[in-house]
Amino acid sequence: MWKFSWSTILSAIFLAYMAHSIYSLVSIFIPPKCQDAHCVKSYLTAKPKLQLVIGTTAKRSIRSMSDLTVVDRWAPFEYTEELISKNITVPLPRSTRRNGSLYMYAFAFPYSGSNDWEKEAQSRQSMVAMIQLTEYLVPEAEPFNLLNKVKKEETTDNVDPSKKPKEEKESTQKKDMTKTVAHIAKRMRLMMLVEPLVLPIKDLPMDIGSLISFLSSDTYLPPLRFDKFGSRLKNFYQINQTEESFELSLEFSPSSIGYLRLAQQFQAAMETMTTLGFSAKDLDEVKGIFSDTNIYLLAVTMFVASVHLIFDFLAFKNDISYWKSRKTTVGLSSRTTLWRCFSQIVVFLYLLEEKSSLLVTIPSAIGTCIEVWKVTKAFKVSINFEKGIPRIKFGQLSETEKLTAKHDIESMRYLSYIMYPLCLGGAMYSLLYVPHKSWYSWTIQSLVYGVYSFGFLFMLPQLFVNYRLKSVAHLPWRAFMYKAFNTFIDDLFAFIITMPTAHRMACFRDDIVFLIYLYQRWLYPVDKTRLDAGGEFEVDVPDEQQKKTN
Repeated sequence: MWKFSWSTILSAIFLAYMAHSIYSLVSIFIPPKCQDAHCVKSYLTAKPKLQLVIGTTAKRSIRSMSDLTVVDRWAPFEYTEELISKNITVPLPRSTRRNGSLYMYAFAFPYSGSNDWEKEAQSRQSMVAMIQLTEYLVPEAEPFNLLNKVKKEETTDNVDPSKKPKEEKESTQKKDMTKTVAHIAKRMRLMMLVEPLVLPIKDLPMDIGSLISFLSSDTYLPPLRFDKFGSRLKNFYQINQTEESFELSLEFSPSSIGYLRLAQQFQAAMETMTTLGFSAKDLDEVKGIFSDTNIYLLAVTMFVASVHLIFDFLAFKNDISYWKSRKTTVGLSSRTTLWRCFSQIVVFLYLLEEKSSLLVTIPSAIGTCIEVWKVTKAFKVSINFEKGIPRIKFGQLSETEKLTAKHDIESMRYLSYIMYPLCLGGAMYSLLYVPHKSWYSWTIQSLVYGVYSFGFLFMLPQLFVNYRLKSVAHLPWRAFMYKAFNTFIDDLFAFIITMPTAHRMACFRDDIVFLIYLYQRWLYPVDKTRLDAGGEFEVDVPDEQQKKTN
């Protein structure tokens, strides 16, 4: 019989909310249909000949075409082509090179074959798009070889600072730079609603109404926009004060009404997220999910992400409930628990070092706190205050727990013969041949690559304890299954959300461990008639066997 559970109720409500969100997302791509005579048609319905003029300026707003530096002109403008791509040389004004801004304008207007396009650009049929080509970002620290840096410092300690090489001075200045500097886009996309949609005037959605402008009572000008929604931070590079121009890859492609509406709503959401404290990098990661993904894959991703979030919540809930009610550590590898805590801390520090998305960092931070708490339970750590001074005490192990600890120590001894040489060798290789940002960066990366590359070996102590006790009844299987489901979901997100390569490979590593645990569960059947007070199965080791093994 079904039992009332707040977890089930909340999960159902959350899934219903996500289903409604997916429906709303898909409906954005379905334009409204005109059912009566009060309709407006697109100016492009008659397929007029157009031309496109591209210009740049250091001013945010212009009064006349003379304020622009024209960088390219497409005459005629084949706006029905699926993709037009050109490399344009864009001059950099002195103000832009001195940490200023640069804007790009695009004008699409009728083409009559005349070269006097400035007058034609003032016509009522002219469509205008504007975007800021510059973004103010904190420059990335350049990695370098740590050992070569030490040797270089030793040989230049006695050198007059004024006589040091120019390159070294510039690198020192870059390292001291912590403020934002101007970066400029090297790739930009222009788009226009080419599809001749017939829209209703009465039931026209507000977001569509803000995109179009009316040419007459029955004709509208289609929106011409630069794709700021699809502009990623990886397409920006730091401006060099010595360069007077740069190459810009400009693309044009027709756009759907759904993409334009999504970009507009997303821009409003980004402004809200910025006020909540999200960084530009976090917003860029979310932007990449929406802009680089097919709409159908995006809907599936949203649904899978919601399921992943529910499994995360249920796994945390059941894991905490299991360890909270657990009175003994029989059958549980304390060293595996300690290793998971250590590895989780290292992974969290690594994600901070790599400035990963909050979508990855926040769950890692929550998992780290839980793993630290589990270590205190596994080792029976308690804090007592004596005369106001905190004292850390460790609880005593029972005879059955000592048997588990013996198998645990045995497995760790065998494991150390393999792990220590591999980790030390990998750290030395990284120090000699791989550039790093700092010694801290090298330490964190060496630890995390040891965790990711050989971390699954530290799962072996628990597998070894299971093998010795011929039982898996002591494991928190409900929480474990939720985590296992999430490992397969992580395989999907490994290709969608930006994350370090090592963290991406670790998602596939967990699949192997999960399959081994499933094999042990099949190999050692659980006697369901023996249930402990915490809701988990206990391993019963006879006293005589305990005395023999001890």
